[in-house]
Amino acid sequence: MQQDQQPDYHPVVFRDRAAGYAFLTRSTAQSAETVEWDDGETYPVIDVEISSESHPFYTGRARTVDAEGRIARFERRYGGTGPGPSS
Repeated sequence: MQQDQQPDYHPVVFRDRAAGYAFLTRSTAQSAETVEWDDGETYPVIDVEISSESHPFYTGRARTVDAEGRIARFERRYGGTGPGPSS
């Protein structure tokens, strides 16, 4: 492997301002803005619009849009149940 071909992989803080949640991980993302982390070190910070703390799928607040159900909708559209398995 040639030297200087890999991107700079370093600690970065990702911050979800909507949920008031931040986490420290390693990334190649760059940012001029910095934040002091719990360990006293200063890291670059990337603000994100959504994270696992605010996404409805992860928080359990996801709404079910399909109220009728797939089977009922299929039966209504195609005229009830099919011939079924042969005996």
